[in-house]
Amino acid sequence: MALAVWFLLPLAPLVMWLFADRWAYPAPAPEAWGFDGVRAALAQGAAAAFMQSLGLGLAVSAVATPLGVLAARALTYYRVPFPAFVNAVLFAPLALPAFAAAFGLNVLLLRLHIPPAAGVMLILAVYALPYTTYTMRVAYGAHDLGFEEEARSLGASRRQVLLRVHLPLLAPALARSAFLAFLVGWSDYVITLLVGGGSMVTVPMLVASAASGTGNDAAVAVLSVAAILPPLILLLGVGLFARKPQGDPA
Repeated sequence: MALAVWFLLPLAPLVMWLFADRWAYPAPAPEAWGFDGVRAALAQGAAAAFMQSLGLGLAVSAVATPLGVLAARALTYYRVPFPAFVNAVLFAPLALPAFAAAFGLNVLLLRLHIPPAAGVMLILAVYALPYTTYTMRVAYGAHDLGFEEEARSLGASRRQVLLRVHLPLLAPALARSAFLAFLVGWSDYVITLLVGGGSMVTVPMLVASAASGTGNDAAVAVLSVAAILPPLILLLGVGLFARKPQGDPA
C-alpha cells in the first residue's frame, strides 16, 4: 500500500493540471477549472499521435514477440553453434546507444528506400528483442515438456499440442514479452525522431515539444497522461492475467 501511494502521489498534481485553466504560483490549487488543456492538446495533434504510438507499439510487439519466442526456444532446447556469441548479438542492442544506432542505420535505410515507418518499426523490434528473448528464455527454462509429451502419447497432433498445451502454459510469459515489446515501441523518442524524419509524430514527441515551451502546462499534463495510461492499463492487465489460474492444459 505504501509503495502504491509513493508511486501515485507525484501524479496528483499532474491530474489536477488536466483540468486547470489557470494555476499560478503560489496558489495551492487551480484558480480556474476547465478543459483548455484538453483542447490545446487536441489542437496539437494528440489524437493522431496517440494512434501513431499505438500502431507502432503493436507492430513492434507483433514482430519482436515471436522472434523472441523462437530465439529463446532454440537457446533453451537445442545446441546452438557458438551460444556465447549468439547471446552477445541478441543482447547487443542494450549496450548500443540508440542515437548511434539510429544515426548509422538511417543512412542505410534511406539507400535501401525503406519507408520511414517500416524502418522505425524494424529498428525498435531489434531493440525489443533482448527483452522478449530473456523473458521467454526464463519461461522455457521452467517449462515442463512432460505435458506436451503426455498429450502426444494420448494421440494429440502437433497443432493440438501447440494450441491446447504449449501456448496456454506459456501464455503469461507471452503476455509479459508482448507488453515489454509494446513498451519499447510506445515510449521511444530518439529512433522515431531520427529515422522517422518527422513523418511520424508520436505521443513522446508531442510531450517533448509541448514541454519545451512555456505556458503549456495543462496541455503537457494531458499529453503526459495520454503517454502513461495505455502502458499502465496494459501492465495491470498483464499482472492480473499472469495471476489467473490456467488450470490443467491436458
